[in-house]
Amino acid sequence: MYHFQTRIENVGDLQVLLHTVSGGSLTAAAQALGITPAAASATLKRLETQLGTRLFERSTRAMRLTPSGQILLEYAQRAFELLAEGESQLDAERGALVGTVRVSAPSDLARTVLMPMLDEFLHLHPGVKLALNVGDRVLDVLRDEVDLAIRYGELSDSRLVARPLSLAHPVVSASPDYLSRHGRPRTPTDLVDHNCISFIRGGRTSSSWRFGQNGQWTMVRVSGDRIVDDASLAREWAVSGAGIIFMTEIEQRRDLQSGNLVRLLTEWETDPYPLHALLPSGRFVPNRVRALLDFIAGRFAELRRSTTEH
Repeated sequence: MYHFQTRIENVGDLQVLLHTVSGGSLTAAAQALGITPAAASATLKRLETQLGTRLFERSTRAMRLTPSGQILLEYAQRAFELLAEGESQLDAERGALVGTVRVSAPSDLARTVLMPMLDEFLHLHPGVKLALNVGDRVLDVLRDEVDLAIRYGELSDSRLVARPLSLAHPVVSASPDYLSRHGRPRTPTDLVDHNCISFIRGGRTSSSWRFGQNGQWTMVRVSGDRIVDDASLAREWAVSGAGIIFMTEIEQRRDLQSGNLVRLLTEWETDPYPLHALLPSGRFVPNRVRALLDFIAGRFAELRRSTTEH
């Protein structure tokens, strides 16, 4: 008979290591685990004592992994992923999806498009719980605790697997009230005389708007009295008559259909803006995450068909 012995007495203690790395501090790890900072610190010290090595270099500003800590982190991540895979397989045998899915999505897309999709999925799978991070700040899918991220733009990280959801195009729009007071721009260059609402996405301010017609493209530098890092607020300001916005048709769909916003410069093209679902390429993907991804992709396909038909 073989006896396996490890120096780590409680494998659950490794959660402190994982959460300290993802949160950047022991305080963040304690909050994530629902324990006190003192308890988190004691757990980390116990791990270091059992292993006979330092896992972090501590300073007043940050905690950095030592080479030993980096090695242990990688194996700890793989260990918990294997446990998650085992649990997922057991759930699959029972024919039910259970557990939490951690999703990150842009603010306005979450409110206007994703919310009914997520509600429907949770209704179909009552054993699933949703942890939704909403915001236009782009989370690090690999570092942060995210199972599935919905993101606009081209994929730039080869460590991520991207599934296309939609090829959206930005649309210029304003409310009827704004147009009655300020007139309707007839060409892209007319926008320089209007109050344009810009928003920050991915750390960049969208104040250069590009338009094409008959193979010729022009870039217009717009300005206005409002710049915001939340696309949802930009849209709400436009609906209230504060200015003109340049956002994807998906995000404006409801307001364009209801007449709260009026599409402008309809004879001009805009650059396609892809929407992807992102997954870490080297991480095990539980059945519940795959099921949600398939469900969302299916609903976006229906949206594309309905848009084409109309």
